[in-house]
Amino acid sequence: MKPEELPVHDEYGRLLEDRGVWRQATTLEAAGELTARWLEGGSSYQPGHLAAAFDDETRPIAPALAGLNRNGLFTKESQPGILAEGAAQREYVTGFCSAGVAGQLLALSTRTELVSVGHAPGEASSAAIPVTLAGAEITTVLGSSESPVEEAQIRDWAEETNDALALLLADSWYVEILDPVWGRSGVLFPAVLQALKGAEQP
Repeated sequence: MKPEELPVHDEYGRLLEDRGVWRQATTLEAAGELTARWLEGGSSYQPGHLAAAFDDETRPIAPALAGLNRNGLFTKESQPGILAEGAAQREYVTGFCSAGVAGQLLALSTRTELVSVGHAPGEASSAAIPVTLAGAEITTVLGSSESPVEEAQIRDWAEETNDALALLLADSWYVEILDPVWGRSGVLFPAVLQALKGAEQP
């Protein structure tokens, strides 16, 4: 096959060149920086996101998410607070971090209205805190551990990134932070960023 015939994108439209950079990301800081670039439009590849870009719902919170990723929280999932006819969302963010950062984020529950749930490495949990409603139906919950502690999960992360990062994620804390007020925006992300910057202090 000639070089010009090699595929440029994967089956999800993600640029393979951008995927190559993730092969070198072996720290949470590196993963956070690459995620921030994706949120800012500088990359079309994000591990585990089977599309070249994030959805329209994420656009208003993308700059705030980029800031979190550059300050110690490798984010995995998030949503803005929304109140609309027949639907409601609590604003939240989840991600991987060090034990020290997890402590700072968990402390948010002691000094703010925000709710933080932490999962230690290897911990399995199955709590269910509703964060998205479609009519009377609960469509999204938080509280379940997302750490890739099982072999299949580690393999998936390794295929999307590299072996070293997959093993690091399996040994990292997974933290979920939500605003308990349905539809509210503008409170969670500044508080989380402040907590992350506090975790950097000696």
